[in-house]
Amino acid sequence: MRTLLRIFFKTLRLALTPFMMLWARFGAPKGMLRSVEAQRKVTLACANLSLYHFPTCPFCIKVRHEMARLSLPIELRNAQLDSDFRAELEQGGGKVQTPCLRIADAHGGAQWMYESGDIKRYLQQRFS
Repeated sequence: MRTLLRIFFKTLRLALTPFMMLWARFGAPKGMLRSVEAQRKVTLACANLSLYHFPTCPFCIKVRHEMARLSLPIELRNAQLDSDFRAELEQGGGKVQTPCLRIADAHGGAQWMYESGDIKRYLQQRFS
């Protein structure tokens, strides 16, 4: 029974992948416009942020869309295809779950924020 469920969900994931890629590509909102100086400050602030994601994860797509809406140049780290990023995520955050926003501090430490809703709220509060 467990094997059948695994096969079912793997097949479902494969069938939905093209639709998720289309949504990720064409569903992104237009970015907000800021003055050159304001966008420069945002870009500098984003240098300490990185998003660990899977390309077709619907929760990751929601976060990437929010990043696009807020015009945030946050580094994307594909933890699905890059084993180094996956290992960083597991070691630093404690689990391989996406999306995960890594927030580096000035002292070399980092906070690992999971849950798409929490990440979106954080980005909105900090950059809106």
